[in-house]
Amino acid sequence: MGVCTPTLRSSPCESQPMFRMANARSVLFPPMASNSARSSSLQKALRGALPLIEALASGGALPAVEATSVPVSSVKLEAPLPLPRRNLWCVGRNYHAHAQELQASVFKDNDANPESWPIVFTKAPECVVGPHDDVRLPDASVSEQIDYEAELAVVIGKGGKNISRADAMTHVFGYTVVNDVTARDVQMRHQQWDMGKSFDTFCPMGPWIVTADELDGTRTRVRCWVNGELRQDGPTENLIFDIPTLIETVSRGITLYPGDVIATGTPAGVGMGLKPPRYIKSGDVIRIEIDGLGAIENKFV
Repeated sequence: MGVCTPTLRSSPCESQPMFRMANARSVLFPPMASNSARSSSLQKALRGALPLIEALASGGALPAVEATSVPVSSVKLEAPLPLPRRNLWCVGRNYHAHAQELQASVFKDNDANPESWPIVFTKAPECVVGPHDDVRLPDASVSEQIDYEAELAVVIGKGGKNISRADAMTHVFGYTVVNDVTARDVQMRHQQWDMGKSFDTFCPMGPWIVTADELDGTRTRVRCWVNGELRQDGPTENLIFDIPTLIETVSRGITLYPGDVIATGTPAGVGMGLKPPRYIKSGDVIRIEIDGLGAIENKFV
């Protein structure tokens, strides 16, 4: 199927040089457009790729491509799901080396056995920003321990409840890249993690969604660079709980919907796990790349 972005598509992934539709949130409204037309266009833009995912889930087809191809360098990429329909599902402690590097801090009060059950938390949908947008650091009075977490995110295509592990992959629409930016001091202070994970702009996402027929998310590689220094490098084969298990877990008693996002966890190498810890500073640039999917790169300001 190829690649989907908010309202743009391209040919399957090799180098992604051309796109066929202008990005929804980069559309210039006509000068005489009515307020209602502008509002309707904005609402459609905020849904991003979700209408396409919902159409496929209901048995429809992707719309025909009508616009002229343009170079990707000439458009501004937004998050493929600029405002997800609800909180993003996220998984903590899902690589053994990462579990070890934070066992005396973030994970000290969790079950000592990282293979018992997945640690699941959420991020507010409003924290999502685009693949090249700036990430805003909070005032020091709010947090001084901002950290990065490179992750592969699963986008649900077919909804369901109590999904079995055996059927889980049939519910996957595709994959995208996220940076699960975290305020470590806030995360530790409140014990429940959502507040330290959900600051405004704390979820860069993109650069697009690659559909599951183009990428095997169970066999790819997640890497992260901070100012050009490689910090994280982990194959998804090393996930403690694989993607089918995560879908099975999150859907226990809870209905998943088309467009739901599950971030699958981060490899070792986060700033808090270094000795001494190295937290994000203003001006830092963080690049996350996943093989077969693409890269996001964000400056922290």
